[in-house]
Amino acid sequence: MINLITPSLILDENKMRANIARMDTHLGTLGVNLRPHVKTNKSAEISSLMTEKHSGGITVSTLREARFFAASGFRDILYAVGITPGKLPEVAALRSQGTDLKIILDSAEAASLVATWATNTKSSFDILLEINTDDHRAGLEPGGDELLEAGKILLNCDYTDLLGVMTHAGASYDCHTVSAIRDIARQERDLSLLAADRLRAIGADIRCVSIGSTPTAMMAENLDGITEIRAGVYVFSDLFQVGLGIAKTEDIAISVLTTVIGKKKDQNRLITDAGALALSKDNGTARQTFDCGYGLVLDAESGVQIPNLFVKGVNQEHGLISSIDGSPLDFDAFPIGRQLRILPNHACMTAAAYDTYAVFNDGEFSHLWGRCNGW
Repeated sequence: MINLITPSLILDENKMRANIARMDTHLGTLGVNLRPHVKTNKSAEISSLMTEKHSGGITVSTLREARFFAASGFRDILYAVGITPGKLPEVAALRSQGTDLKIILDSAEAASLVATWATNTKSSFDILLEINTDDHRAGLEPGGDELLEAGKILLNCDYTDLLGVMTHAGASYDCHTVSAIRDIARQERDLSLLAADRLRAIGADIRCVSIGSTPTAMMAENLDGITEIRAGVYVFSDLFQVGLGIAKTEDIAISVLTTVIGKKKDQNRLITDAGALALSKDNGTARQTFDCGYGLVLDAESGVQIPNLFVKGVNQEHGLISSIDGSPLDFDAFPIGRQLRILPNHACMTAAAYDTYAVFNDGEFSHLWGRCNGW
């Protein structure tokens, strides 16, 4: 039995390091820098490993992450969520303390608000324009007029430095084949370069063309003209990445330790103490070829997958495990108190429920690593 309170978040350090090395090797062959998105791991120790072979820059998704990583010694940080005026004072404060914190925006309206605030407070900001390359989320149209309008506003302000463009190829998560992911990767690159060239044509000194998602990063074949890749979930991987064909089940580096707390033989299910808050309610694999429910099940000590078991349902503090094919469970094999581990559908969501990683090496508990949560 693993001597941890359940539910707990377990990290297999060897698998994580292998995932990091795989991405580093791939991007090394393509000659591009990695600015890892640390929203998945939110750990100074893990992020240091991810940046070892790169420039040291990171991407964050919250200002709390920016504060946490700045305090941990990271100085080159991209805050990759569209900025609003209410957040500018904190960005300015971090920059005044020596953190090279960059911000993004995706409209002429936002550009005008930032330029006005910067001028009024005499605060300088480094800015990337977010580009829409796949209609997945936010971003300026790479061939649209508003891109140039926003660019001109920033160029005409003495306190805003338009560094470049960035995008996130979120549509890669809707793909069902590796070839489709490669198509999205090419589109992501081509449209980002189009936007950069159009901004250069109006006098912008574009030094950064930043793209990325884990699927497109892993499947990219040509990154000429791209200065950096942003990817994050690759560090742990998850069942959704497996469904995309980006990883294998055995690559998944995190799992949730849980305990069997009950049985419902008439409903052919086990009950555990890892429910929605411990696993998340992300069931994204339901739209893939193989539906993993809310997670696949491992033996706790060996880490070996138990065939034909998945988390069929979750309540707030209860996980409901059943057979994938509906066949009867061997209830004698799962006494109350037996520990299991659950592989997550979405590593970012699952890890966000915990403030520490229980780090294991070669099947043995090694140490704890903390993480930053919240906003």
